[in-house]
Amino acid sequence: MNKFAKLDQQYVWHPFTQMRDWAKTEPIVISKGNGAVLRDVKGREYLDGNSSIWTNLHGHNHPAINKAITKQLKRISHSSALGFANEPASELAEKLVGITNPKTILQRRAIKNPKLNKVFFSDDGSTAMEVSLKLSYECARRTRGIKRPRFLSLDGAYHGDTVGGVSLGHIDLFHKAFSRLLFKTDQARAPYCYRCPFNKAKPQRADARTYRKCNMECVSKVEEQFAKAKKQKKPFTGFVYEPLIQGAAGVIPQPKGWLKRVASAARAHGAQLIADEVMTGFGRCNTVEAKKQPKHFASHQEGVQPDFMNVAKGLTGGYLPMAATITSQSVFDVFLGEYQEFKTFFHGHSFTGNQLGASASLANLDILERKTTTAHRAKLQREFQAQLETLWDLPNVGDIRVEGLVAGVELVSDWKTRQPIPLIRRAGIRVCEAMAKRGVLTRPIGSVVLLMPPYCTTLKQLRRMVSALYASVEEVFRSDR
Repeated sequence: MNKFAKLDQQYVWHPFTQMRDWAKTEPIVISKGNGAVLRDVKGREYLDGNSSIWTNLHGHNHPAINKAITKQLKRISHSSALGFANEPASELAEKLVGITNPKTILQRRAIKNPKLNKVFFSDDGSTAMEVSLKLSYECARRTRGIKRPRFLSLDGAYHGDTVGGVSLGHIDLFHKAFSRLLFKTDQARAPYCYRCPFNKAKPQRADARTYRKCNMECVSKVEEQFAKAKKQKKPFTGFVYEPLIQGAAGVIPQPKGWLKRVASAARAHGAQLIADEVMTGFGRCNTVEAKKQPKHFASHQEGVQPDFMNVAKGLTGGYLPMAATITSQSVFDVFLGEYQEFKTFFHGHSFTGNQLGASASLANLDILERKTTTAHRAKLQREFQAQLETLWDLPNVGDIRVEGLVAGVELVSDWKTRQPIPLIRRAGIRVCEAMAKRGVLTRPIGSVVLLMPPYCTTLKQLRRMVSALYASVEEVFRSDR
């Protein structure tokens, strides 16, 4: 066994990993990366099939981001944001305000969309959500006189692993053990067209959203929940959501129009909109159309502007841990006052506004807005959709869900009945292990295999990712027969 693999198994505790299983086989030790390719210490090459857990946008070792970080390193790597400003963080804040306020969104009349013009930096997606939660909570107490603000989030929600983030989450597998640490939040019905009890359509070989037969009861249920809360005089302070697609819930996308209608209901009942764009932001889930300026955020694809836009993961292009909560002047003003009034937002992080992270982010956003990047993303999205269609030939593929450059392939015992695969069979894990042997790395969510290629992925590399998934599903289920 490689030296570093031994050290890892002896000393490292990995997240979301059953370490008894981890110790049974030699781990892949990544040592280098370039573009969409990763290399391990033994010289083997792999395609990065999930953008290094949903973070990497433009590939590894990108010269422009490398240059920006190196240039900043020669000046200063970090200084405190408690009492001091710095150049790259100030510039990044201006840039984020610019891209979160497209005119087409602010001019919408159907939904009163606020202008976002204040940026609070933190370290990762969990901390960004924690900032939003605390700001919204205190706004409700100070401006609406609500003593115990209430929050509504979706079935299957995952918003990070801080206590606040876990309280907003509704995945028992992750959160049940910590239930006594948490505060209560309410659950709203989330759309899941493939397994929706209101969908009367029989299974077909297509994305379930395209052949569903329902009356969007998933929207009506949320609308009823807002109305009931208002009638009981216990209105919701904030509505928390992932736009277009729920990641950790199983890569579950929302049917077109769902977010717009639910956001309208939340606004009508005085709830602030808290968007978790940690995975979906920076174009990951947005459709790129020719001759149109691409949208950076999934909420904007539905014409919705939240009161709190939370970003992380792709903010630095997957290089460094950095996050931001972007909000409005009206929220900011709630915390203004005389020093002795203690209206200050008492929250912060040691690495808030870190110069290296901000420099990487500025370079990342510059690459994202290049015409060549946009053109390639459009080609990649079309090819992604086309290649994924080939998976319908496999009888154990139940649903293929795609938004932009995110895909979730749900594996089932029988596609004709949607019968789930027993957890003990570890189908998703085994498929991903088989893919690794074919040189493609990704990670499942239960029986859903996820593909999320970096934007720099070539069409040839993309085809190889999908073909590895095809062959691996065939192999795993052949062995089970």
